[in-house]
Formats: sequence, structure tokens, C-alpha cells
Amino acid sequence: MIDVAALAVFIPTFFFVSITPGMCMTLAMSLGMSIGVRRTLWMMIGELLGVATVAVAAVLGVASVMLNYPDAFAILKWVGGGYLIYIGVNMWRAKGKMSINTQSPSDVSRQSLFTQGFVTAIANPKGWAFMISLLPPFISVQHAVAPQLLVLVLVIMVSEFVCMLAYATGGKSLRLFLARGDNIKWMNRIAGSLMGLVGIWLIFG
Repeated sequence: MIDVAALAVFIPTFFFVSITPGMCMTLAMSLGMSIGVRRTLWMMIGELLGVATVAVAAVLGVASVMLNYPDAFAILKWVGGGYLIYIGVNMWRAKGKMSINTQSPSDVSRQSLFTQGFVTAIANPKGWAFMISLLPPFISVQHAVAPQLLVLVLVIMVSEFVCMLAYATGGKSLRLFLARGDNIKWMNRIAGSLMGLVGIWLIFG
């Protein structure tokens, strides 16, 4: 089904890549700070499906099509990044559904959170580059491709989920720490800055 030795190398390799601060991890921390870990799970679901889509597409050769039509990819990056920057500015100004408010819970929709995670994962050029360079070497021609790809994608999704959960929990802990001094304004600014950073990263990364 899959080379056990290759899998033993792939698991720690991808976990190390996942735990390294990046766009998705920064987004998870920002949302964990602003809306809590439980609500952030919807963004995580979108991100996981996005990462799985990129991984499968990279192995199946869709990435070559993306490279041949860079304009479409660039538009996706700008739209996704612009939306995240817009949200970040609103959070900085303590406006919008994602800003931290101690009086009432955020009512940001699950669909919006899911879309943010999915678009961030799909439009991340470094994610594509990583999948294209890392995944193929772990696919053995001596075994069927589908089972190997399934196992590798599952490993990727588990690693990403564990790391995003850790970052979101860290964001929530930071919120609780800052809330002791009634620093809601600074929490909004930190979360908004992180969100805007992800947007800029998405556009120019």
C-alpha cells in the first residue's frame, strides 16, 4: 500500500513544516483570539479541505495547469488577500463581526469562516510549491498511487489540524491574559494586525 520507511520520514517532516508559523497558523491564532477555539474550528475545516485539494491536485498534475494560467491564480490571491485585509482593518477599528467584544458573542457565520480557511489554503503559493516538491518523492511507483495519496493526505490533515488547534488555543490564552487588564482595544489591534498580515502575505507571498 505504502512504503513504511517513507511514511516514517514523511510524518515528522510535514509536522515540522505545519508547526512553523505561516499564513494558516497565523489566521488560526488570530481567530482563536477574536472568536474562540470552537468557532475557529469552521475555519480549520475549510483550511483542511483546501490543503487536501492542493495536495491531490499537485500529485495529479493540476499544478502544471495553474502555472500555465497564472492570471487566474493571481486574481484568486488578490481577492482572498484583500478580503482578509478588510477584516483586519475592521478588527483594528473594533468594528465588524470578528472584533472582540466582551458584551456580546461574535455572530460571524460558519460559511464565512469556512471560506476564509479554504481560500487561504488554496491561494497560498508556498503551499503549492511545497506540495509539488515534497509529495511526489514519497509516491512510490511500485505501489498504487491512490492508496498512497490517501495515507499522505490524511497525515497532512491530521498534522495541520493539531498545529492549528495549538495556535488557536494560544490565541485564546492570549485573549484571556490581556482581558485581565481590560485591554480589549489592544486585543482587537493584535488580532486585526495578524489578520491583515495574512492578507498581505497571501497577496505578495
